[in-house]
Amino acid sequence: MGIKKFRPVTPTLRYKTVLDKAELTEDKPFKPLTKGKTGDSGRGFKGQITVRRRGGGHKRKLRLIDFKRNKYGIPGKVVSIEYDPNRSANIALISYLDGDKRYIIAPESVKVGDRIESGEKVEIKAGNALPLKNIPLGSSIYNIELHRGKGGQLVRSAGTAAVLTAKEEDYCLVKLPSGEIRKIHSECYSTIGIVGNKDHINVTIGKAGRSRWMNKRPKVRGVAMNPVDHPLGGGEGKSSGGRHPVSPTGQPTKGYKTRKKHKYSDNYIIKRRKG
Repeated sequence: MGIKKFRPVTPTLRYKTVLDKAELTEDKPFKPLTKGKTGDSGRGFKGQITVRRRGGGHKRKLRLIDFKRNKYGIPGKVVSIEYDPNRSANIALISYLDGDKRYIIAPESVKVGDRIESGEKVEIKAGNALPLKNIPLGSSIYNIELHRGKGGQLVRSAGTAAVLTAKEEDYCLVKLPSGEIRKIHSECYSTIGIVGNKDHINVTIGKAGRSRWMNKRPKVRGVAMNPVDHPLGGGEGKSSGGRHPVSPTGQPTKGYKTRKKHKYSDNYIIKRRKG
């Protein structure tokens, strides 16, 4: 996809850019694979805000994505490439030989009419899903399972790909886009290729209103608040806060490690993303 710019007839159009969506082939989703989505405005099951600055976005429908890719040995054909408002990547509608239809995350080079398949002995080409043990070293992969049969959890954002670097007994070493090298069981499935829509990262929002459409509310600095609202608030005149950056609850927010020590998954991380 390319980036589309506008003639600046208004101040915000001077900076606003959008994707041209030339590779999309369908305007509306396949209705049986959609579900209603209710907005929670960042609130948890108690009704309290757990994620700040969320709410008020455009209505969306959830597309039911097949992350497991468990139609083993049944070939499918790409029917359409579609937009999904719930993720940065595009999605592809696959029609299988047995009549079943499913959405998958669309890889970069797949087009309408292409053949897609998953299984242990399928061809090594973009869009096909295989266990890590059957994928050649150096291949670009995405939608990677962490636990056998659970479905892809890693590398699903637009333009991303991991690299299969080594195989050791029952495990494979995978280099993730963050730079982290992780051990993953060789029976776990992943999809060949690079996630499409790589120009997503180059889009400029252009105006505050467009952020509101995407469920993002304004961010107010802590130092601009009153002491009752934030630990950095208050002071005569404009003050810089006088302490390290913290959240409204007082937890440090820059450089403070929140990950619990001695997590069971530590044994599977060979190289951390932060070196």
